[in-house]
Amino acid sequence: MEISTLAMYHCLAFVWYFFIAYSITNIRTEERPSEVFFYGGQWKYLTVLNLVLQAVFYGVSFLADVLRLIKKLRCAKCAISSRDLLFSVLAFPVSTFVSISFWTLYSYNRELVYPKSLDGVIPLWLNHAMHTAILPFAVLEILALPHRYPAKKKGLILLGFVSFLYISWVLWIYSVTGEWVYPLFALFSPAGLAAFFAISLAIIISFYNFGEFLNRIIWGDSIVILDYRQKGK
Repeated sequence: MEISTLAMYHCLAFVWYFFIAYSITNIRTEERPSEVFFYGGQWKYLTVLNLVLQAVFYGVSFLADVLRLIKKLRCAKCAISSRDLLFSVLAFPVSTFVSISFWTLYSYNRELVYPKSLDGVIPLWLNHAMHTAILPFAVLEILALPHRYPAKKKGLILLGFVSFLYISWVLWIYSVTGEWVYPLFALFSPAGLAAFFAISLAIIISFYNFGEFLNRIIWGDSIVILDYRQKGK
């Protein structure tokens, strides 16, 4: 795909995710149903954190495209490295995990993850923007251009660290409020919850590996190459 086309795509994706993140984080307090407690605001939900993550990723991607277009190749190299690390370690596995886990649990019992009372607050299109559209966006990014994946050990350590931070945030909220971020967690014993978190981590790691597999199958050993022979470095 031409750099100018990529730049346009990444710009539109950034604007889209910025708009969705702004829309969900600016729901008026009085509109929230009683099941949604206030501590941690919207930032306790993985869905919302993922929207911000995607906006940051596409913002960095757009910046990398612009730097390549204006021949600022030294700066572009840094932006491309950041883009590829964000996508491989976080943007693809997290968005895939959010979409698949949400709709799986929603199909089983929506009250465990998305109470029916939210339908009066969050319109259907916004729900699909947060939980459905994120998956084709992630796949389209792999199809659009190759990404450098880090060494497997480094990538999994970074993904595991971020997962640990979110689990710690969820547990901290429970210790302060006595309320679980997701009603699903209340069904488990402490040992059951630990097993659930471990299984979730294994699933998100499998999505990391799947993204790396798709990238390699589609692009082979291709990587983004900056032509330092061009003038204007």
